[in-house]
Amino acid sequence: MTKPQPNSVDVEKWLSLIRADNVGSTTFAKLTNHFGSVDRALGASVGELTKINGIGFKRAEQIARTCDKFDTTAELELADKLGVWLIHLDDERYPPVLKRIYDPPPVLYIKGTLSRADNLAVAIVGSRRCSLYGQEQASRFAHFLGSAGFTIVSGMARGIDTAAHQGALSAGGRTIAVQGCGLANIFPPENKKLFELIAESGACVSELPLRYEPMSENFPPRNRIIAGLSLGTIVIEAGLNSGAMITAESAMENNRDVMAVPGKIDSPLSRGPHRLIKQGAKLVDSIEDIMETLGYIGEQLQENVAEATIKASEKAEMPLFDINQLNISNNEKIIYDCLSKEPLHIDQLIAETDLAPGSINAGLISLRLKGLIKQLPGSLFLKR
Repeated sequence: MTKPQPNSVDVEKWLSLIRADNVGSTTFAKLTNHFGSVDRALGASVGELTKINGIGFKRAEQIARTCDKFDTTAELELADKLGVWLIHLDDERYPPVLKRIYDPPPVLYIKGTLSRADNLAVAIVGSRRCSLYGQEQASRFAHFLGSAGFTIVSGMARGIDTAAHQGALSAGGRTIAVQGCGLANIFPPENKKLFELIAESGACVSELPLRYEPMSENFPPRNRIIAGLSLGTIVIEAGLNSGAMITAESAMENNRDVMAVPGKIDSPLSRGPHRLIKQGAKLVDSIEDIMETLGYIGEQLQENVAEATIKASEKAEMPLFDINQLNISNNEKIIYDCLSKEPLHIDQLIAETDLAPGSINAGLISLRLKGLIKQLPGSLFLKR
């Protein structure tokens, strides 16, 4: 397990202020800019607080009254127990690319490590209910970018996010997961193992207190951190009102590149990426497109990317087995030769092979047990 780094100096004071009622990241910045320090803001009177633009008497009273309500001691003890460390905006370890957004989180909770290499990051986001095509593209782009030295940022949600993290990990690259809940929780819960792998090969981060639950209102602010940590955001399959589109919007608002992978024109999952393309986002279908979008940085890394792409492609093309050396029947070979990397329905197999349904079923079961094919929901099959 990666040993946590020391917390920022005086981080408990920062926690006290950011956790006061009616203080978000924008108000926090107003307070510290006006008073010059977190200490002065914490000690400000109601009268002094009302002199800040946008803070009336009622709000000032709430802030002054609740500056010490958050139990920072218990929070820091729990963080230490969980192997989580905290940094604030004045810490030199705070990600510089995130610091440059309009409303950076004053405090970040981190499980894992942050590295200078993370300044070279690309976000990959998309739908939770994605297609196999979407999963494959997310994993492919993440793998190639991770192989070339980019850190992959996403939200660890089901679907595209999970595929992106897995693609980066499969390349031995770094990846960062931004959670929409506190780091004492893991969401979705089935990603517990993925959470641990990410913490070992990058970082899981959040701006929320450790015990915060994954409430829906937490995710739009979470998405600005995903975009803020990245030089550019790639959207792969997303509805028009999805979190991925919020991430893309946040990227645009903070002058970051937005890219979109096209999909089937009749799929609802393509509406988000296709709208982004119509609005000026870069259509990307290759790593070279991404490098072109990133401009000077992409030019400097073009050689690394080309080399990583060749190696990854060669690895993908290497046969995992020699089909002729396996003990398979004639019917199994007919079925296997009929399949490809694209899902095929069992009815299509019956039609294309002229084998009896019973023989098809028996052959599919045998091929699955031998690890040669994979079954998807809806009686769909494809080669591994």
